[in-house]
Amino acid sequence: MTMDYIFTLKYQLPPHEQDMDALIGRLGEAGCDDALIGIGQPGRLALAFTREAACAEDAINSALADVRQALPTATLIEATPDLVGLTDAAELMGMSRQNMRKLMLANAATFPPPIHEGSASIWHLAEILAWMQTRGSYALKQNLMDISQMAMRVNVAKEQTRLAGPAKVEPGVLAW
Repeated sequence: MTMDYIFTLKYQLPPHEQDMDALIGRLGEAGCDDALIGIGQPGRLALAFTREAACAEDAINSALADVRQALPTATLIEATPDLVGLTDAAELMGMSRQNMRKLMLANAATFPPPIHEGSASIWHLAEILAWMQTRGSYALKQNLMDISQMAMRVNVAKEQTRLAGPAKVEPGVLAW
């Protein structure tokens, strides 16, 4: 059985990739005809997919492969839905930001910690959804849970690859 998965892949384009009509044509030929293509920011490309697949992993992996075929020199910036603020998480859950904030404050010991805390804190959506699921009183869409988990895995793997790059680390010294 297949399901529709909705996600976005955001890319940085190399300087020589400026012909947007040609890029869009190559993406269509490579199988990205199920994506809405955003080219608003110079040097950036966003592809909002609605991809039918047997699982979230197949959906994202096939989209990543299709984009790589069309744009082999583009650099993946982010897969979404993953990094969210409380407002984004609340919207995806169908509740108000205030309600989500009340849940976070009332359950401070168990609510997932943010990956960045500041004037705008950020969480992995998959961790918030998993926490909500353990509470049992929220109707969560399985495909949203699956795609947010997969987007988080893609983003974490991308960062691990970036951090493990060519830098040499002396024993006992942190790389960052």
